[in-house]
Amino acid sequence: MKIIEVKKLGVKYGGIGVLSGLSFDIEEGDYIGIIGPNGSGKTTLLKSILGIVRPDNGSVRIFDCACHKLRCHHKAKIGYIPQKGQIDPNFPVTVRETVMMGRYSSIGLLRRPTGRDMDLVIDALREVGMEGYIAAPLGHLSGGQQQRVLIARALVQQPEVLLMDEPTTGIDTPTQHSIIKLISNLQKDLALTVLLVTHDINMIIPYVDMMALINTKLYAVGKPSEVLHEKTLTEIYGKQVIVTTKEGGTYVIVGDYHYV
Repeated sequence: MKIIEVKKLGVKYGGIGVLSGLSFDIEEGDYIGIIGPNGSGKTTLLKSILGIVRPDNGSVRIFDCACHKLRCHHKAKIGYIPQKGQIDPNFPVTVRETVMMGRYSSIGLLRRPTGRDMDLVIDALREVGMEGYIAAPLGHLSGGQQQRVLIARALVQQPEVLLMDEPTTGIDTPTQHSIIKLISNLQKDLALTVLLVTHDINMIIPYVDMMALINTKLYAVGKPSEVLHEKTLTEIYGKQVIVTTKEGGTYVIVGDYHYV
């Protein structure tokens, strides 16, 4: 069943085109990686799906509703993990309080959380392996632990769609792998539709069902084996790209930087 429909999407900032003519569909339960260089419009695509950015041309629909007209019950079905900034270690917020923020759209700002809300917070933390840190200050956790808590904050609203913007930025390579593996497990276990924006091409190849290659416009969308070609990637990144195989896996080398 089609859950997201992007049709001839065009977005401009200050009269400058950021996205142009994007068209593709995402089926319920798909796990899709969105890749492209900095400034290619990946984050703008997510914000268009969220209804934060309104299209200048074309349309974006989710749950068969225009994204810029989403109602509260639609928004509650979409979990969003934005790019993680640096968290002040002295900021007085706990893991429990951080995850509970994900319930506010359901609770309402003038109401207090119920026992049911707390149960959902604990369940979400258990899903990401952080239930033992419920009372810990968020700023005292490692970058990878903080990212797990932010994922739990999105999960606590019990979404059907999860949008993630560079979830592995600012954490070490082993932790990046554990986060990507966690997302893959959640996608399967919770029957989520996941859109993941990332620079870590090789890291997501074994997990995603599809990839969308964009740089202002859509260059290709499909299974990784169908879209990861040297000619297309070189055109997107503006530098020499090598696609190679090793031990049955596909690897992409962009310029002098190897995405591993």
